[in-house]
Amino acid sequence: MSKNIVIIPTYNEIENIEKMVHTVFALPREIELLIVDDGSPDGTANKVKELQKQYSGKLHIEERKGKLGLGTAYIHGFKWCLARDYDYIFEMDCDFSHNPSDLVRLLEACENGADVAVGSRYTKGGKVSNWPIGRILMSYFASVYVRMILWISVKDTTAGFKCYKRKVLETIELDKIRFMGYAFQIEMKYKAIKKGFKIVEVPIMFTDRVLGVSKMSTKIFKEAFLGVLQMRFS
Repeated sequence: MSKNIVIIPTYNEIENIEKMVHTVFALPREIELLIVDDGSPDGTANKVKELQKQYSGKLHIEERKGKLGLGTAYIHGFKWCLARDYDYIFEMDCDFSHNPSDLVRLLEACENGADVAVGSRYTKGGKVSNWPIGRILMSYFASVYVRMILWISVKDTTAGFKCYKRKVLETIELDKIRFMGYAFQIEMKYKAIKKGFKIVEVPIMFTDRVLGVSKMSTKIFKEAFLGVLQMRFS
């Protein structure tokens, strides 16, 4: 039986973390959880440690001091998981914009031939709920821009809901990943494609967060816009 684990970076997710943990462990497939918390002042890490008593051996936490960025949180998590021989390693948000039940579909896509399965808003059957039309258009055309510059066929290039086969993360040189925000998600897909790995997009319903505060900023968007050019021409 495969060893499966989801990495969830957190910063001030006290309103979502407990429900997320219970939901993942109620899934029909055995999937562990690694929370990478960046010193949340709201007590997120303490809540996770409290829940570890209920889910001993399945719920893990790595605590970092300070808000160090999404990309570094995932890379920290990837290295942690690789050192412990997990076969399938997921990444997802804590705010329920990614539906935990779709983890099973991503896992099945990798079991059936994908090296990376991407929960996609923009492939056939994918949808977005609760977003204003302006943000939908910005996100959609950002992916069009990325595809044009990098010459890749992935429709949801900024998606952060993914399942990796272990060999993908072993092959990509994680210490050479340069970007930390949305550009991190683009760079990881681009590196996987350049290494010859197969990416499959699995249609999902993406729902904007109801509780907590979005981490999106103009700085993150700018990094993605300029980062794509750097990836293409470096």
